[in-house]
Amino acid sequence: SGRHEVQSWTAATRRSLCLVWQKVKVQLGMSFLVAVFWYCRSLYNYLARLLKWWTSYLQRRFLKNVSVSPEVDLLGYCRREWKGDTKQAKHIREAYEDLFWTYHIKYLRQVRGDNYSVLRAVLFQIFSQGIPFPSWMKERDILKLPEKLLYSQGCNWIQQYSFGPERYTGPNAFGKLRKCMEALKTSWTEASSIRDHEERGNMCNILFSDEIKEHKLYEAIKFVMLYEVVEAYEQMKNRQEHLPNLFRLLLARDSSSDPLSFMMNHLNAVGDSGRLEQVEMLLLGYVLEVKIKIYRLHKFNTEKFQVNYPDEYKREWQEISLLTEDDRYYHIPITRT
Repeated sequence: SGRHEVQSWTAATRRSLCLVWQKVKVQLGMSFLVAVFWYCRSLYNYLARLLKWWTSYLQRRFLKNVSVSPEVDLLGYCRREWKGDTKQAKHIREAYEDLFWTYHIKYLRQVRGDNYSVLRAVLFQIFSQGIPFPSWMKERDILKLPEKLLYSQGCNWIQQYSFGPERYTGPNAFGKLRKCMEALKTSWTEASSIRDHEERGNMCNILFSDEIKEHKLYEAIKFVMLYEVVEAYEQMKNRQEHLPNLFRLLLARDSSSDPLSFMMNHLNAVGDSGRLEQVEMLLLGYVLEVKIKIYRLHKFNTEKFQVNYPDEYKREWQEISLLTEDDRYYHIPITRT
């Protein structure tokens, strides 16, 4: 009888301990899950802070070198830059006020004022807006354009191509052009693939702080313009399909009657001692398939105050806007409704 009582007590104790252990396991399991959750949450917050700090660091690091400045108040900029009572200062102030009240342009981004100014302002907007490749660039590999001109079309004179301030000419021009085209294709592909506007803006700030890479992009755009002129020139000689009038205007100049003279007398100077002229702005918009709207402040109160390049554009082309005070340097207007 005593042995039976001991066994019953032992069994009851075992069952009690098992029940307690089951409860403890459940609590331990819950505690473990809670601990894992809080650990993951803390790790996530830490990584988010680290990423934010690193992004801010990169922005601070490159901001002093960025060639397109952050947004500034339009009228505040006008007051700082156009003080005084001269006729010109009053005229430009009136133009800025008209932009503010009539066109709802509240801010602007200053663009570095060198001889790449307009190319920089145009390309920055294309990248920052995520505008995709022009349709004709999607149909062919732009990396092969230098090779096509040099070997297929016999344009060995492209060895005289000059790379802006480098003033480089010689047998290595082909290789340098290829690297420029690679930089353009890679950067454009990256920018157009980023869906988040803020992330794309950070990418542009970093890209437009690297002067060497920037210059490659602009030289690539110049070469694309040259390539299109060569194509148009051959079509005009062979009396082929209808061409936009801009090519007839461009090739009608004594200084650019053929692709070689266009390169030697105009394109080679861009980025060094010269800038794109008005007819070349038509070509720029055409090859990039964007409607470039420009507010020309020195032409305020005239029909040439607002112009489009090219004036013949397709409805599906996206629009970008620039403003200039003198047709030499360009800034980026920001519209707020």
